[in-house]
This record gives sequence, structure tokens and C-alpha cells, in this order.
Amino acid sequence: MSNRVVEGRMVTPERLAELVEGEKPLEAEPIEDADRECPDCGSNVISVGYMPSVTEFVTAYKCQECEWSETDRD
Repeated sequence: MSNRVVEGRMVTPERLAELVEGEKPLEAEPIEDADRECPDCGSNVISVGYMPSVTEFVTAYKCQECEWSETDRD
């Protein structure tokens, strides 16, 4: 698994998905670089794919330095 530092804390893919989704996912893929900058602060953005339910797959994007995040549902 690929752990990363997000807002000063080391997070697992599951924890990163939980930060964005608000609840723990059923499953999460490894964290990847999103190759984009945060629209709020300009820092690096990372992504994680996860399943919040058995019928849905979501990709979430999260800034490593601030609270900004979005999903491909938005």
C-alpha cells in the first residue's frame, strides 16, 4: 500500500478515502499522484480510487497541504 502525508499526517488509501467521503470505504486502491495543483493553495494533489458501496466506484482528489478535495461524482 502507498501511504502519503496529507495535511501533516501519514494516511493509508482507506483513510484518505474516508477523509473525502466522510465514512470508511469498503475497499481502496493505492494512492497516486494526480498530476495537478490544488485550486485553493497550489500544492500537490493526490488521488485514490475506492468503493463506498458494492455498486459504486469513485475517484477522489485531495490536496496534500489544505482541506480541498473533490470526487469524480461532482
